[in-house]
Amino acid sequence: MKKSLFALAAVGAIAGTAQAQSSVTVYGIMDLGYIGGNNKQANAPVTTGTSSTSGVVNNTTYSAFANGAESANRLGFKGNEDLGGGLSAFFTIEQEITPNSANTAATGVNRQTFAGLKKSGLGQFAFGTQYTTIFNAVAASDPGNTNNMMGNVIYDKGQGIAPAFAAATGYSNPSTNSFNGNQNNTSFVVRANNMLSVQSETFAGFQGNAMYVLNNQNTNGTTVAASSGSGYGGGTTNHTAWGLGVNYTWQKLFVTANYQNMTDKAAYTVSSTGLYTAGAPAIGGYGGADLVGINDRDNQQYYAATYDFGILKAYVQYINRKTMDVNNPNNSLARTAQQIGVRSYITPTIEAWASAGTGKLTVATASSNSNSFVGGASTIGSNSGNFGGFQLGSNYWLSKRTNLYAIFGQTHTSNQNYTLNANPTSYNANSYALGLRHTF
Repeated sequence: MKKSLFALAAVGAIAGTAQAQSSVTVYGIMDLGYIGGNNKQANAPVTTGTSSTSGVVNNTTYSAFANGAESANRLGFKGNEDLGGGLSAFFTIEQEITPNSANTAATGVNRQTFAGLKKSGLGQFAFGTQYTTIFNAVAASDPGNTNNMMGNVIYDKGQGIAPAFAAATGYSNPSTNSFNGNQNNTSFVVRANNMLSVQSETFAGFQGNAMYVLNNQNTNGTTVAASSGSGYGGGTTNHTAWGLGVNYTWQKLFVTANYQNMTDKAAYTVSSTGLYTAGAPAIGGYGGADLVGINDRDNQQYYAATYDFGILKAYVQYINRKTMDVNNPNNSLARTAQQIGVRSYITPTIEAWASAGTGKLTVATASSNSNSFVGGASTIGSNSGNFGGFQLGSNYWLSKRTNLYAIFGQTHTSNQNYTLNANPTSYNANSYALGLRHTF
């Protein structure tokens, strides 16, 4: 009897140890509330019959009970297994969920799915769909904590309407299709598939990050397209990217510097006038989605610093992105922006933040209608437009996991004209939200 009891106790101890060494956690965010805003397009062209009228102002107002204003809704699973000797294995599966959709999970996107190994004192690596080096740096140095409302020129979220509102209601505004400096996530690529990420431990205040993306579907890309004699008929689909970043922490100071380079190649043909008839270049990762593009070379830089003064935390940020046509670098699109901000606890339960920034969007076009980065652009040479924005927000923490929030953001652009002989157009937009967010 005693032997049986001892055996049972031993089995229970072993099972308890095994359970402690391996764990799986279910987590997520539910963010819902009221979202509204206004979008104004000045000097918009209006065509009636055969005549065109300029100087018209398009003004659109929207409001709804929607979701995801402060944080995108998500459901995830993450696990960790202790392999001994300071080595552990880990994984994450995270999907976006849409509470106001008929198919809450089915319409979601793959936010992250990866697995990797970690060695204590050295660092870790992982394979799969992951956030880019720059996004991780922005998430650690953004005064608005990368929320989904407009007004942030670094983590830009929609000039025309708040993406959170559009995703929840299906509402779209035609003016958002006109390219400008405040479109949704034009400043950097947020995540990528087919990625190897490497992250070091912190040594003397320095911590390094790197990524490499490889999606080479066919390396045999030497056959000239027979249709036009200019281009490739197949075998050229190849998406690659790499990135490096370094973070430095000293007491209350945090500094980060990051660079990403992305190249997308696909089969293309070009007409005798030099215009694409197939395979025109597209911006990789547009809209903050997974890395996707055609015949583009995309360079992105991000630098930021934060300092915690105790009563508030100050932020300084700078972003630079230039996307070029692989086959004609004279066709390009460049976006630069700088922003300052503060974040502070006014009381133990009330947190507030503010940010303001400016930037410039420049289009360089080799010849008429040749720059496909800007839809319908026929401007020859260089054309630029200025933009800016600000955001104010506050959280009221009911607990460590639940808060009420209020956010207001506003963006604007100067007169810009990327179409030959068209009217210069400017944009002014704002969005606001009141909501409840719960993390679990």
